[in-house]
Amino acid sequence: MPLQSASLLAASTSGPLRVVLINPYELGRQPFALAEPAAWLKREGFGVACLDLSLQKLDPGLLGDADLVAIYVGMHTATRIALEALPRVRQLAPRAHLCVYGLYAPMNEALLRSLGVGTVLGGEVEPALLALCRRLRSQDEGMAQPEPVVNLGKVPFEVPDRGVLPRLSRYAHLVMPDGSTRLAGFAEASRGCKHLCRHCPVVPVYEGKFRIVPHDVVLADIRQQVAEGAEHVSFGDPDFLNGPTHALKVVRGLHREFPEVSFDATIKIQHLIDHAQLLPELKEAGCLFITSAVEAVDDEILGLLAKNHTARDFDRALALTRKTGIALAPTFVAFTPWTTLEGYLALLERLVELEVVQSVPPVQLTLRLLVPEGSHLLQLTGFRDRLQAFDRRLLGYPWHHADPRVDRLQRELQTLVAGEGAADRPRSELFRGIWHRAHEALGRPAPSLGGRNLGAPIPRMSEPWYCCAEPTAQQLQAF
Repeated sequence: MPLQSASLLAASTSGPLRVVLINPYELGRQPFALAEPAAWLKREGFGVACLDLSLQKLDPGLLGDADLVAIYVGMHTATRIALEALPRVRQLAPRAHLCVYGLYAPMNEALLRSLGVGTVLGGEVEPALLALCRRLRSQDEGMAQPEPVVNLGKVPFEVPDRGVLPRLSRYAHLVMPDGSTRLAGFAEASRGCKHLCRHCPVVPVYEGKFRIVPHDVVLADIRQQVAEGAEHVSFGDPDFLNGPTHALKVVRGLHREFPEVSFDATIKIQHLIDHAQLLPELKEAGCLFITSAVEAVDDEILGLLAKNHTARDFDRALALTRKTGIALAPTFVAFTPWTTLEGYLALLERLVELEVVQSVPPVQLTLRLLVPEGSHLLQLTGFRDRLQAFDRRLLGYPWHHADPRVDRLQRELQTLVAGEGAADRPRSELFRGIWHRAHEALGRPAPSLGGRNLGAPIPRMSEPWYCCAEPTAQQLQAF
């Protein structure tokens, strides 16, 4: 009997079906993507437990009793951790049906099924998870998954059940420029995105669509986190201004009810410019900083990535946020097949010129373009010719730069920022190391940065923003 057919037949008929939801990694956030399905399933009487591998280890007792184990893969790093964990999960939960859901699940469907995963879900997954649980409860086994792999229909959101997760105080917190910290909550006001940036993992699943979480549900979710001590809310929407009217309803409600609670959000450069008139209200409502995927300061690369902004638009967006007193935290894909050593130096010089060095986590200056299965980058004419065969360990198509010095520099910088004690060093100090090595790669003397204004520290989360790093030894210790 096939593995998943056996697990379906083994589902318990006495007492509630036992479900374990697992989060491998999500930037140190308390995961909405576990709390929301938990609310749906508990409402129907299913027994739900959660494991967050960023804080907890796989629990043999919990998994041994599970009828369904569902693993959330919303990020590339999380997916790699999930693949490493799957053999141990199967060992600890031999009779459980295995499900993997989230952005990276549909992109890796064939690989996941080859590893014994019976159900793969993406998009608005809650209805399919509920249908799967009902099938398992009734022992209605089937050889093929009847639930759609990707569902983009509107769903009736529940208030997330965060009581099944580790306490909020154990997650990432807000670090202020003076070194003080605030307990941070995490909320989602929308999912998906209406933009089609070629390298974005949201695009292959949502294909330009986004779905709002009703503002009363968002506020109820924030309310329960404030009751647990949250003084700041980090919004996890791919782009907070995909629906400006909805976003304003949320922040107005937040500020009206909790005027002392601050927040941050992710917003496209294009939206910061197009909706500049909204920035003063966001500031007044408590917005401390905005994360924006600048990605590059080279217009050719920005065009290839379909970012829909130019290098000078970055300057404009920075000026707009500064004018309103909101810090801008730019993110980058610093190394691509089109990056040159001169272009990389131009990026560093622009950060110095704009006085934003301390606004950028050093890891952002080492990131390498990831090309996962299903990426819209694969639609670029001739791009596949630059790629090697799909690498199951990397979960992407490896590439080598035509100039080996570029790859060598990327490896050196990655080692620099990930070295022992690097996380405790000031961003400006690590930047100076990056600055010198980048000049050395071109055989040029590095101009002194002494006396240059590298910018002031800005509010930030204690977990750096990046989603495509190598899993660490500590992360893999959870199993």
